[in-house]
Amino acid sequence: MKYEKLANNIIENIGGEENIESLYHCATRLRFKLKDEEKLNTEKMNDTEGVVTTVKGGGQVQVVIGQHVGDVYKLIMEVTNLDSKKPIAENLDSEKKNGLFNQFIDVISGVFTPVLGILTATGVIKGLLALINTFHWLSPDSGTYQLLSIVGDCFFYAFPIFLGYSAMKKFGGTPFIGMAIGAALIHPSLSGITTGEPLYTLFAGTPFESPIYLEFFGIPVILVSYISSVIPVILSSYFAAKFEKYLDNRISSLVKAFAVPMIVLLVIIPLTFLVIGPIATWLSQLLGLAATGLYNLNSTIFGFLYGALIQVCVMFGLHWGFVAISINNMSVLGFDPVTILGLTAGFGQAGAVLMAIKQSKSKNIKAVGIPAFISSLFGITEPAIYGITLKLKRPFIIGCISTGIGGAIMGFAEAKQYAYGANGIFGFLNVINPETGMDPSVYMTIIACLVSFILSIVLMHFFGLKKGSVESVKENMKKVS
Repeated sequence: MKYEKLANNIIENIGGEENIESLYHCATRLRFKLKDEEKLNTEKMNDTEGVVTTVKGGGQVQVVIGQHVGDVYKLIMEVTNLDSKKPIAENLDSEKKNGLFNQFIDVISGVFTPVLGILTATGVIKGLLALINTFHWLSPDSGTYQLLSIVGDCFFYAFPIFLGYSAMKKFGGTPFIGMAIGAALIHPSLSGITTGEPLYTLFAGTPFESPIYLEFFGIPVILVSYISSVIPVILSSYFAAKFEKYLDNRISSLVKAFAVPMIVLLVIIPLTFLVIGPIATWLSQLLGLAATGLYNLNSTIFGFLYGALIQVCVMFGLHWGFVAISINNMSVLGFDPVTILGLTAGFGQAGAVLMAIKQSKSKNIKAVGIPAFISSLFGITEPAIYGITLKLKRPFIIGCISTGIGGAIMGFAEAKQYAYGANGIFGFLNVINPETGMDPSVYMTIIACLVSFILSIVLMHFFGLKKGSVESVKENMKKVS
């Protein structure tokens, strides 16, 4: 097989299969959680043909592979028994030595990584529909448009079900129990219940004012909309996984197959509607308000800082915290003004890579740089960062500065993300408002990305790889080839 040698070398250098606690992947990286990180042979891993670099961050060991990471992942799962292993200690209160922040990043990345592909795909479809609606290529009343709209909305509408699966798998529980919890949260009968007159109102006159439409054994049930919600199902899945493990050790194997999930659902679903769901929803709203509040203090400065620093966060896998905020904002507010400011990152890095190829005249840089340049234009910046700009230092800094300027322009234009789609060139679709179409913020976003790209080229021309540094560039790039 094409990547069999690479897969075997990665397993060996990671410390063997027995050292792997869990494994999943994103667009360019294998993300390992190891039992003992001391067994990792970083030097040998980085010297492995096909590995761009190895990064430790967020309680994980991340092996950067590139866009064929999915093929390598499949091979590793085929030659190991990792797929049949239950996650060990993958919960919020485990491994305190890693720190709460690392645990948070690990949980968020573990829950969202498996669904990002389909989330991005449906987001692109929604973006294309917004474009079609803007230029009146199809009538919104036409059957074609309505069916395509269902395709674009299907995943986000049922988001709690998908997150229930991935969250339960991450926490070590049975994934289908998580799906059942998610399905309960978006049950169609809930919308019918809330159309009648409420029995009474709780917390009247406060920000938490809640009409009560039904009671559960005399206890008021606060019904809120959980369609497209994020935090409620994740928290419920965490408690469900803990409760399932508790029951699993105490119920006879004769009835365990149906008794454990039955008891878990009978306890956790009502508990979710009574306590977990409302509290998680209020937390979601506060998180969204906090993010937009910080943005509203000065959107231009915030845009510069976010744009300039997001690639540093990507390097260490810390951008997952922003991913959670972004998805939460879109489910609560209907848009996200925060993470879209990093759209210019691919263009800033692409400009730096393009000039690095031109200035160095190195065959090695050209071999690595051309595919890295192309992938950056489509929002995948890891090949550019680890293959070229970070190794040469100055291009990386220039790329970040250029991205910051672009982010400041987008912040000034108050650009917002209305769909969770692809980055790079396809990212322009994300900022089209489904109601107003191509408003000025869309054109300013395109301008911002062009500014980042051109500014990166100009800064590289004046401050990039000069004659005196060409030899050191060639020496650095020996590690890439």
